[in-house]
This record gives sequence, C-alpha cells and structure tokens, in this order.
Amino acid sequence: MRAEVIERQREYDGFFKLDSVVLRYERFDGTMSPAIRRLLFERGDSAAVVLYDPIRDEVLLVEQFRYPAYVREDGDGWLLEVVAGVVEEERTAEQVARAELIEEAGCTVDRLEHIATFYASPGACSERIHLYLGYLAPGSRVGSGGGLSEHGEDIRVHRLPLDEAHSLVRQGVIRDAKTIVALQHLLLRRRGEA
Repeated sequence: MRAEVIERQREYDGFFKLDSVVLRYERFDGTMSPAIRRLLFERGDSAAVVLYDPIRDEVLLVEQFRYPAYVREDGDGWLLEVVAGVVEEERTAEQVARAELIEEAGCTVDRLEHIATFYASPGACSERIHLYLGYLAPGSRVGSGGGLSEHGEDIRVHRLPLDEAHSLVRQGVIRDAKTIVALQHLLLRRRGEA
C-alpha cells in the first residue's frame, strides 16, 4: 500500500501540532483514491504503565483532572488511569515510563514488561501508546507521587483489588482507553490466557 501527500500545511505549532493534509492512498483494488483532506493532530508518543501487585492481586491507579473529560462529562473531569507521560525525542518510552512512575505514583519497579503499542484514535491522532506492566514489590514505594506542580498536576494515588478495578470498568467509572486495555490484559493474564 502506498500514499501520496499532495499538500501539507501546519495549522498550529504549539505544544501539540495540527497539520492539514491533502492525500491519496492506494485502495485494496490497486487504484488510487481521489484526493482527500484530513487533519492530523500530532501528539507524539506516550508511555503508560499499569502497576500490579501479584501477591495482593491489586493495581495502583492514579486519579487526575482531564479537561476534555470535564467538557464531555458534564463537569466531571476526574479520571482513574494508569501512570503515563509523553515521550520526548531524547528519551525512550521505557525511560519515560520509569520517570512517570516516580513522579505520579511515587514507585519504582525492577522490570517493565511490554504489553503492546497501539493507537488510541488513529482516525485523527498520531499518538502511539507504549503500554507496560510493572510489578509492585516490597520497597517499590519510594515517594508520595502526586505529579509535578510545575506541570499543573494534582494526582491522587489509588490502590485497588484487580476485580474491583475491573468492576469500575464495567460500571463506566474507568473510562480511559489505555487503562481499560491494561486491566483487560491483567485479567486475561491472571486466567492464563495472555
């Protein structure tokens, strides 16, 4: 499959980027599509970690305010999520994951296990999420977490039984996609299916 970018224009060039693109792509029958216009929200990659205590069968999640959720959820912008952060060019996804564990959750882990890399919204956003599993052990807690105030973060750490976290997904309390993927993976793993 191939694609031809006919025109590309940067519409916004701040912390995030927004490009307007005119392109054609090769269809399944081998012909080229007509020219179409698309917007690309250039988000960059992110790294996320679900923290799991296999002895207690518990997960550690963080709760923080998300303005897009506030707008869509009639004033409720607080979401339960796995630890996550943006991958900058000078750091790998694993390095970002480890730094975010300390900043947001106040934890370290000896080993990160890669679960998957996926697009959350590929119709408009370039972001790839590198999702990891980190095992909590005695001594994993090295600080209070809570995020970085200079980034405007105010994060609360929650420790929940895995079954309770899964119940919160079914109830619609946990609505963050990467967190749902991570919790479903843990449930399958616990059943020996992953």
